[in-house]
Amino acid sequence: MRQDHLDGLVTFIAVAEEKGFSNAAVRLGISPSAVSQSIRGLEERLGLVLFNRTTRSVCLTEIGERYLERVQPALEQLTSASRELGREASHPTGLLRINVPRAAYLIVLQPMLRHFMAAYPEINLEIRVENLLEDIVSQGFDAGIRFGDAVDKDMVALPIGPDMQAQVIAAPDYLDRHGLPEHPRDLLRHDCIGFRHSTSGQIERWAFENADEKFELPVKGRLIVNDSEILVRSALDGLGIAYMINGYIEPFIEQGRLIRLLPDWSPTFPSLHLYYPDRRRVPAKLRALIDFLRNERHSLGPTEELII
Repeated sequence: MRQDHLDGLVTFIAVAEEKGFSNAAVRLGISPSAVSQSIRGLEERLGLVLFNRTTRSVCLTEIGERYLERVQPALEQLTSASRELGREASHPTGLLRINVPRAAYLIVLQPMLRHFMAAYPEINLEIRVENLLEDIVSQGFDAGIRFGDAVDKDMVALPIGPDMQAQVIAAPDYLDRHGLPEHPRDLLRHDCIGFRHSTSGQIERWAFENADEKFELPVKGRLIVNDSEILVRSALDGLGIAYMINGYIEPFIEQGRLIRLLPDWSPTFPSLHLYYPDRRRVPAKLRALIDFLRNERHSLGPTEELII
């Protein structure tokens, strides 16, 4: 079917329901001559006579009635689909798919997830947790969260979450057994929990910074993991000293279950960023998440402030 066969269908249904060109013209807000021209063009393209016309009345032909039976339900479905999708364009609803690494989920999403879902009951969330950097467009995600230096330049990127700082942590039980390091190089004599990056396959080297002094250490230990939560849990279990960014570990430090070590040597890192493909066409469901994070910033204390 040619695309121009769709032209005039709304006018055809209006004339059939109003049983006249003039009444249909009033309903559609156009002139009777425009209605007549539209119907004439439709009939010519189809090669059918859809209406019997007299000076006193307009009524459907037999073939016109059959045509109406076929096209009216289809046009109603198209109208309904346009209305529903138009509502989604301005109203936060539908499935919102987010791709995040484990650390970003723990630091940014987990603390606010319950409140966000309560605030937007018509949004369904799918969160894929993986440390590999995915092409969110080809994989069908609405947005992703990564550290700022890992986001492609053609993406719209908004910094979120707290300022990032690496912290060395250990459980009191481990420190009671092995002692307290007083300098980063003392860690070379300790059992440090290694973290293997999924992207490079390399075990993370621990970076340290104090004034103008910067260096990295290839720490050693009996345990290597590739998951941020397992890293923290292993430290809590006294299996060794861990190196972890802030944002998730603070409650454990406040409870005394973890001790922060060498605080004067903690370097800063690029903040986490929420990123998505196009600033001009942001779906309402994604805009709701962006605005929620912005509002969360104002409701948090100065030490917990979200940056967006």
